[in-house]
Amino acid sequence: MNEIGRLLVGIGLFLLLLGGLVLLLGKAGIPLGRLPGDIAYRGKHTSFYFPLATCILLSVALSLVFYLLSRFRR
Repeated sequence: MNEIGRLLVGIGLFLLLLGGLVLLLGKAGIPLGRLPGDIAYRGKHTSFYFPLATCILLSVALSLVFYLLSRFRR
């Protein structure tokens, strides 16, 4: 049970740091969530939004972070 508790605390701290980073990037003028390539459709009675470019950017950034973490663990 100790290991699960530590894992949950670690995930919580990671999410807290990630949320703070997103807030700081928003205040710095980086339009995370409104990048060119994000799909937005606004119809008469409906709207659809899919942040495609933002998802790709976050995927590349997280892949780089996890790659670097795995290199340092060895």
